[in-house]
Amino acid sequence: MSPDEHLQEKKRKRSSVGNAVYRVDGNSAGGQFAGCQYYAEDGSTLLICTLAPFLFRFKHPSEGELCALAGKQMPKQNRRDRRQNGENKPLTVPKDIDLHLDKAPVNAMDALVLRFFLEYQWLVDFAVYATGVFLFTECYYSVVDASKEVNIGAIWCVLTVLFSLKTLHTLMSHYFRSEEGGERSVCLAFGFLFLLVAMLVLVVREDYLEFGLESGFSNLFDNLEIFAKQQGYADWSIPVTKLTVKLGLAALCAYIGALMAFPGLRLAQTHLDAVQMNSARPLIQILLHMSFLSPVIVLVLWVKPMARDFLANAPMGKTSVTLVPSAVFDSMRLWIIVVLCVLRLALTRYHMQAYLNLAQKWVEQMKKEAGRIAAIDIQRKVTRVFCYLTVVTLQYLIPILLILFSTLALKALGDFSWGTSAEEIPGVTPALVMPTAAPVLPGSLDEDEEGMEDMEEDVQATVARLSETFTALRSVLTPLFFRGFFAFLTWWVAACQVVSSLFGIYFHQYLMHN
Repeated sequence: MSPDEHLQEKKRKRSSVGNAVYRVDGNSAGGQFAGCQYYAEDGSTLLICTLAPFLFRFKHPSEGELCALAGKQMPKQNRRDRRQNGENKPLTVPKDIDLHLDKAPVNAMDALVLRFFLEYQWLVDFAVYATGVFLFTECYYSVVDASKEVNIGAIWCVLTVLFSLKTLHTLMSHYFRSEEGGERSVCLAFGFLFLLVAMLVLVVREDYLEFGLESGFSNLFDNLEIFAKQQGYADWSIPVTKLTVKLGLAALCAYIGALMAFPGLRLAQTHLDAVQMNSARPLIQILLHMSFLSPVIVLVLWVKPMARDFLANAPMGKTSVTLVPSAVFDSMRLWIIVVLCVLRLALTRYHMQAYLNLAQKWVEQMKKEAGRIAAIDIQRKVTRVFCYLTVVTLQYLIPILLILFSTLALKALGDFSWGTSAEEIPGVTPALVMPTAAPVLPGSLDEDEEGMEDMEEDVQATVARLSETFTALRSVLTPLFFRGFFAFLTWWVAACQVVSSLFGIYFHQYLMHN
């Protein structure tokens, strides 16, 4: 294909969907996500983008507009001139031109062509459905005693956590495929940092960090020992298994920390820009600061001397006052985390708009510089900000979803209550003896009846095996174990976001200016 035909093909693709489709090649600070991809299918039935109604983007200027601002005419070359001159010389304009970007509201067609939009839409839809299923099961459990049934809401919450981690892994894999390698080095550095922090946290006593990991793992291994003896495995080395699980948990924490590196750095940037954008709205600024500090509150809620012990025996002069009884502290902690997550979700629009304003912010910075710049570079810089929108949205939403649904899973699987009634701490639940199916007595039956009875026996045997498996699983993985695991997971995700976002504040406030 000749250069002229290639140019006409690109123009035809752009005109097919208007300003919504961009095709930009090359790398930028965004790494592998800097370029937009074009994909659309006729008759697609995608849902309306949840970002669209309240956001506006900045459109890149055309070459004609840039030439008019620079005070010169648009150069025109025919095919003979291009053949004689070879490649076209790029159009350049002064950097200090009076350029003002036009605004346009973000609609569903604009978001449809963005990279990772389908992953964003699928994850948001799944999280909404998981929330609905959880609310329905909570209402059902409040009316009917379903303690022996499978909690479907808890399963949906756990799946949401897993899918969120999977999406973050997909985003991080693109950083590792980057040619420059800077993003890969950042992820590895944060991974090793959080590995060290995780090993330090795992040796802290329960008197300071009340996760319940020690009692949960003791409960798990006691039940596993009973279960292994029932299955004929007499040699069960508990100390080696505990050490292996602790090392595996530290490795998992390091992996989550690497995933949370760029979401924390991005959160710091959008928070600073959002606060500056709403300088005339003090209430919104207060809410933004509360949202940014909410992971710190989550961390404090599991520090026993600062949370449970202080609220149970708050010093008041020479006496102490009980502000929150220890029996209802767990329920209050769940409510606080859920409210903080809802607050952060409600402020998503301000963070995303602050990110989209980076295009205009870059133009204002360009005007202060001397020299000339290619027109295509201006168009690429402005376009790439919008092309990266869904990735930034995922980096903002996924940590919130991880904390929220880990808390919901903690409530459902840990047998907590939303009310203020005291809760019994579940004790050790030994593995139950596996039931065996009752034998069928032989009788004088016809061949057809024997065939039907054999089929019924197979069905009953399958149901019995499934019941045995489920009973064994419930007897090994008890609420005491789930309390420790999901409490630690919730706390650790918040800790990773606190560390990475504070480092991002330091980077954008001091290192970038210097």
